[in-house]
Amino acid sequence: MQCLDSQFIDNRWVSSRGERYLSVMNPYREETIAEVTAGHPDDVDDAVAAARRALPAWRALSGAHRAVYLEGLAEGLSRRREELARLSSTNNGKVLAEAGIDLDDAIACYRYYAGQAQALDERQGRLVELEMDGVEARCYHDPVGVVGLITPWNFPLVTSAWKLAPALAAGCTVVLKPSEVTPLPERVLAEIAQEIDLPAGVFNLLLGDGEGIGAPLAAHPGIDKVSFTGSNRVGEAVMHAAAERSADISLELGGKSPILVMEDADPEQAADWVMAGIYFNAGQICSATSRLLVHQAVADRLYDALAERIDTLVLGDPLNEGTDMGPLTSARQRENVQAYLAVAEQEGLRAVRDASHRTLPPQGYFVAPILYRDVPTQSRLWREEIFGPVLCARSIANEEEAIKLANDSDYGLAATVVSADRERAARIGRALQAGSVWLNGEQLVLPETGWGGFKRSGIGRELGPWGLSAYLAVKHLVGPA
Repeated sequence: MQCLDSQFIDNRWVSSRGERYLSVMNPYREETIAEVTAGHPDDVDDAVAAARRALPAWRALSGAHRAVYLEGLAEGLSRRREELARLSSTNNGKVLAEAGIDLDDAIACYRYYAGQAQALDERQGRLVELEMDGVEARCYHDPVGVVGLITPWNFPLVTSAWKLAPALAAGCTVVLKPSEVTPLPERVLAEIAQEIDLPAGVFNLLLGDGEGIGAPLAAHPGIDKVSFTGSNRVGEAVMHAAAERSADISLELGGKSPILVMEDADPEQAADWVMAGIYFNAGQICSATSRLLVHQAVADRLYDALAERIDTLVLGDPLNEGTDMGPLTSARQRENVQAYLAVAEQEGLRAVRDASHRTLPPQGYFVAPILYRDVPTQSRLWREEIFGPVLCARSIANEEEAIKLANDSDYGLAATVVSADRERAARIGRALQAGSVWLNGEQLVLPETGWGGFKRSGIGRELGPWGLSAYLAVKHLVGPA
């Protein structure tokens, strides 16, 4: 078992000031695979100081120069793809195939922002079209400064790529705090930074929990911007800490996303898309389409098709190729989901499939894939994010009702529309309050398209040119022509 008591600061591993340690678990074996430092506020001070020292030289580099390092990060991940997929699967519990998809997504993200960094050079100093004669204005895009990045446990290396790649491309220096639940894959980023000779202090990695690292990082006066992905409860605390010094902030928070299946949809095809939207990563996805709104004309056929597919899901060792769904990532998350299942029992929800329909593996933090039908809209399971393999469904009579119920949520991160009429699907999609809407397909997240939501799903956007803009401040130079 590893004992990891060091932090990556100024391109070297240094002993943490913290005296507490945290257990890192294999959620399938239910075994401790590492002990890591819980961190200390003094670690944050050291990392922020290193990032501030590195900022002037890093921001002065051309975007093309910074792009070389981003390509180096992509190549480093590519060389270790198989190793990292297994490590992520072991630490997170997701099946190996899903972990491989994660690695490919992260690699693509670094490469995309390498291109964005190069393109940034061409945007600098562009003339602004003015109506006033005799005056010239030029527009520049400066990095916001030193940024603190805080990432969750459900997508190791992916969420960090979505933040780290655009921040480095913009010319920011970084202090990254990965989740204390899944820190092992993220540590490799520090090793790759050393391999590619990333300038000292540009990237700093701090292991630890909210007390030791997260809260001090969000509140640190040397941090110019905080980018956080995680729960609404913690996100609100991060926002409060940043607000006390008017620091810039981006938040990617919860979701309770709908999938709308209209009466002209093929129930068999729709069932595949419904399954992918809720049972991928054991439902631990902020964009999980956990609310199914199905037209009453096809509801029973869709429920039957879903029941058949749920019955065939293989739960087990995530490292086995035949496994379809691994355990939840932590015992705590399993307890959270089980608490909702207790609420479902109290509310008398009607289960098409639940734990009574299958035998769970003898070990691992497993929850059976669940499907409830005819769920009342006032049910806690309908309205609150569960973050597990729990699908709540109800039938609708028409398009107008589907849109109304889909938008009746505190969240607005994502949605899926299934209809044989592509124009109709697009029309419904435009009416939904969601940052990403998939039409007749699985959840496809691309580096070129923005990611983020409305309402309580967060503030700002990641990915695409919007992800880069999140780490840039606009400056105009105005004077005589």
